[in-house]
Amino acid sequence: MKTKPYEPNNSALGYSVGVTLDRFIKSKQDDFPFASGELSQILRDIALASKIVNREINRAGLSNISGAFGNTNVQGEEQQKLDVVANIRFCRALTKGGEVCAIVSEEDDEVIDLQNSSGKYVVAMDPLDGSSNIDVNISIGTIFSIYRRVTPVGSPIQPEDIMQPGSKQVAAGYVLYGSSTMLVYTTGKGVNGFTYEQSLGEFFLSHPNVTAPENGSIYSINEGLKSQVSDGVNNYIEACKERNYSARYIGSLVADFHRNLLKGGIYIYPSTAKAPHGKLRLLYEANSLAFIAEQAGASATDGKNRILDIKPTSLHQRTPLYIGSKAMVEESQEFLKETEISQ
Repeated sequence: MKTKPYEPNNSALGYSVGVTLDRFIKSKQDDFPFASGELSQILRDIALASKIVNREINRAGLSNISGAFGNTNVQGEEQQKLDVVANIRFCRALTKGGEVCAIVSEEDDEVIDLQNSSGKYVVAMDPLDGSSNIDVNISIGTIFSIYRRVTPVGSPIQPEDIMQPGSKQVAAGYVLYGSSTMLVYTTGKGVNGFTYEQSLGEFFLSHPNVTAPENGSIYSINEGLKSQVSDGVNNYIEACKERNYSARYIGSLVADFHRNLLKGGIYIYPSTAKAPHGKLRLLYEANSLAFIAEQAGASATDGKNRILDIKPTSLHQRTPLYIGSKAMVEESQEFLKETEISQ
């Protein structure tokens, strides 16, 4: 019997569809000698839930799940129907996966104790960031952080398992539901992005080893807050305008961050007169994106401190956020310092 070695067919008829998320996760398991597949399973559970949420978002206008739900969450924000749907989907996937002992969600007042004392991980998440934009067909997203519990496995969940600084994250990521659906994540070994191929039902590696530009020419801030922010912030924005930088602000955190991560830019949500402690949540928004930013060579601060060094003191703690290209973040901090000194 004659045989021949397999040779990949790279012609137009035999083009490669790429590496799937599942295969990529498996190939990276050796990076975590402390784990035995649990972290990989959590990432798969999140990917599965995001596929379901993606389906619900795409048919929202046809299935009466867009618009307000009628309740407000712990943040005092009006819940959208899709907020509730996404929260259910992610909580259900993480519960059935069996690797998580507790969940912190923007949509729930308290920690969700899964009564799974054998679970080694805690997940903090914003199930659907920017969901009010769904009614006008603007990109929205999911943000998540994964922490290892610090108390012994087998014991009840404790506050110290939850209230960990961002530097203790073992993985973090986001899903962007836009013109295409992307899952971007890091486990502390760089950042990789995967695009969802709906006909195959799989995420494929499309953005390997994402590296943020050192500098950029995009600034993202709600300039309607001009009268409520510090002189330092306003002075920095004026400097951006003098350089003919582009103002790009979608009002959907994941979408704004994703664009600046790839193109080079800075996203700013500072403290304001109405929100002196900032608006974005530390545990499940700022920490996750800061981890991704730093792994891609970018930077994230609250105006004074590195985001990942902040020790949380409350579940839904808020923080100002300056995040993006390292040179732009550093310069914005200099403007804030100069204003403090002059005062």
